[in-house]
Amino acid sequence: MNTEIEESELIPTEKLSPAEQKFEIWRKRLGFFLAPAAFLAIYFSSIALPYESKTLAAVIVGVVLLWLCESIPMPITAVLGASLAVLLGVAPAKDVFAPFADPLMFLFAGSFMIARAIFIHGLDKRFAYGVLSWRIIDARPSRILFAFGAVTAFLSAWISNTATTAMMFAIGMSILSFLFSQKDEVGRTIGIGYATAMMLMTSFAASIGGLATPIGTPPNIIGIGFLKKAGIEVTFFEWMVIGVPVVILLFLFLFTYLNILSPSRVNRINGAAAMIADERKKLGAWTTAQKSTLIAALSAVVFWVTPGVIALLFGERSSEYLFLNSRLPEGVGALMAVVLLFLLPGNEKGERALSWEEAVKIDWGIIPLYGGGFALGVLALNTGLAQAAGEGLTALIPFSGETGLIIAGVIVALIISEISSNTASANMVVPVVIAIAQAQGINPFVPALAATMASSLGFMLPVSTPCNAIVYGSGYIPIMKMVRYGFLLDLFGAASIITAMLILSWSIG
Repeated sequence: MNTEIEESELIPTEKLSPAEQKFEIWRKRLGFFLAPAAFLAIYFSSIALPYESKTLAAVIVGVVLLWLCESIPMPITAVLGASLAVLLGVAPAKDVFAPFADPLMFLFAGSFMIARAIFIHGLDKRFAYGVLSWRIIDARPSRILFAFGAVTAFLSAWISNTATTAMMFAIGMSILSFLFSQKDEVGRTIGIGYATAMMLMTSFAASIGGLATPIGTPPNIIGIGFLKKAGIEVTFFEWMVIGVPVVILLFLFLFTYLNILSPSRVNRINGAAAMIADERKKLGAWTTAQKSTLIAALSAVVFWVTPGVIALLFGERSSEYLFLNSRLPEGVGALMAVVLLFLLPGNEKGERALSWEEAVKIDWGIIPLYGGGFALGVLALNTGLAQAAGEGLTALIPFSGETGLIIAGVIVALIISEISSNTASANMVVPVVIAIAQAQGINPFVPALAATMASSLGFMLPVSTPCNAIVYGSGYIPIMKMVRYGFLLDLFGAASIITAMLILSWSIG
């Protein structure tokens, strides 16, 4: 059975109007002029920065413009940026390319292989039919979107955002495959925009949900660590009192605008209940390959969840959690599950649950794409460019005192998180905010907390977070839609965090 053909037939292509097609052509051409011009303007400018910092700034601006214009494939642009950093003497090759071997790269590869096994053995259909048969869903695409996003946000509060996205990505693709396959049966077509909304919900809800608990995402732990160094303790419960309301508010906004801007065009899939029941019967009994794949996938979930459970039982500063977290990062958990796929039986003929020929059909372009973006973010931190940019942007904020520092911290953290990882943003911005607060005689708790939470924003680019990189590989998300929809969530997220922090400051002041 040619699974490649069957899978591709289920993925619709986006229809562009003649005006949109013309815009896309000129957008790609424009990048060939804007990127070199911006690079040269910054490189030969008189900005008072060290050579490495100024050169890196020129490279980053050029790379971001090429990403926005898609003049060349985005993974190649990422590799180009890293290569230019070496060629122009920003840092030696071993330092620049080290992020390409970051454990997150192995999480990408492992989770994609697990998703591949789920698809080829039909576990996606079993799950999709199961979810769509819930009575409360009632075969309504908007309810599917809400339930899917709510589960994603909840899981990411306890598991890392990236691991949550890796799990929910395969499930979301399964649901979309089912919905698009029903055109002939129901005579109505789910809009392509709905697929975009589902994939963006996967990534954005995971990033939002991570704000709910201290262990939801690494920037939270980083911010808490910096506050502890400043003599301020933040307990698990105290964080949740602040984080959970923010998550609920952001998620409701996310669902509302995705549901409005990317409608399914179908209020309800008529006759779906009977059809789903028939299709579930056609699946028959569980096969050996399906059982093996389920064991491997659940093993990955256990590997990803266990550190969070240990943190809940013994505390996130306990020796048990620190030991397990260092020995079992998400990448290792994903790879161990992949190894199981190659060990567990696929059928009675001696074949395994996953063959190498099938495993290598994943989207490998995500690795250089995120690796290059991560490399530039690390270099920004190491060369001092991030600190200089943060201090410069802070000086431009037309506010003073604690309010001004809260607004500045949120805006700067958001901007930096767009072009580097959320972890890098927290590492760059939070200590600067604390230092400025202490220099001005301000309690650093609220401003630092605001910068920490804002570090989990940054939704506009595939390289902004690993979550975005994963869903971008689905093929359902045009880059300009990710930019537009991510920009809306950035704006609302920043406003929500600033408002919540001002209320917190007022209540404890």
